[in-house]
Amino acid sequence: MAIDFKNLLLVLPHVTSANHPVLLRGRHGIGKSSVIYQYAESLSLPIVERRASQMTEGDLLGLPTVDEGVTSFCPPDWLAMACDNPVVLFLDEVDRATLEVRQGIFELCDSRKLAGHVLHPQTLIFAAVNGGTHAGAASYQVGEMDPAELDRYTVFDVEPSIDDWITWAVANCEPLVTDFIRNNTEHLEHNDDPEPNKVYPSRRSWARFSDTMTAASLLEAGQANPAVFSLASAYLGFEAAVSFNDFVANYSKVVTISDVLDKGKAIDVDLNQHCALIDKMGASERFKNSLNEGELMNLAAYFMSLPSEPAMKLWSAIGAANSDNAIALHGSTVDGKSVGAYLVEILTGEEINKS
Repeated sequence: MAIDFKNLLLVLPHVTSANHPVLLRGRHGIGKSSVIYQYAESLSLPIVERRASQMTEGDLLGLPTVDEGVTSFCPPDWLAMACDNPVVLFLDEVDRATLEVRQGIFELCDSRKLAGHVLHPQTLIFAAVNGGTHAGAASYQVGEMDPAELDRYTVFDVEPSIDDWITWAVANCEPLVTDFIRNNTEHLEHNDDPEPNKVYPSRRSWARFSDTMTAASLLEAGQANPAVFSLASAYLGFEAAVSFNDFVANYSKVVTISDVLDKGKAIDVDLNQHCALIDKMGASERFKNSLNEGELMNLAAYFMSLPSEPAMKLWSAIGAANSDNAIALHGSTVDGKSVGAYLVEILTGEEINKS
């Protein structure tokens, strides 16, 4: 049974508290590495990452040395760090490693030691592979992991939800990229068996494409740009590029937080764009700080203009970011009607006239 990132992060503490090695299995580009880094950050532990697919026996065991006729191995840098201090030891692409390297990793996971060197008691072991039971797994050129090898891990088959990615993308990607995926979820990634040598979109490639758009300042709503189409084709494949290019060219406008708080604009967009804007607000540092009187008045006007569903989404986002702003907003009035009264209408379904 597959697990998404939200639930994975809920159960990982139970596994790592017992110091059991964790193996994440899933398609390429879905964020397996990112979620391991996120978890390590939550524990305030540094990451020591090595790609097992690029390791030799020497990279794994270190170099032999002789002292008084006794041979021992000087540990490689990554093993020394994992033995001397508590870290998250992340071994990626384990199923692409040679059999000799995998046998060494087997010992490390089984006994927490390698070539006589013992891991720090608080060091955690994570591994990631592309093989597994997911759709398209057979298309990866990886080695099979036998039952004894798998038995050394707590194995999670990872299948992140679309909401997992959108939540991350709100704070990390270009708004047009996030809004496109919100409206075209079929282009987020390719889940079926791929055709050989064909470029497909993945969560990773969308993030890389967005980084390029940010660095080059190429994206402009309502403007078709041949360079954007060429780059989208290179990162995402032809089909996703055609759809994204059309989306950008016909995008009516991008609404910003500044349009609401600073300019007090009337925001006339569809429901999905309202939800996208509210997601940005929830992730913004501005809403974690106290809003001034003018910002609160503009926010109240925007709130009162919203239908019930996005209005409640905005109310939840404001309360989660800063409860003082929610209290101040509740007491604000627009055209003689209070925000609190509008909330009552939403919750009861009955219109009231109360200021």
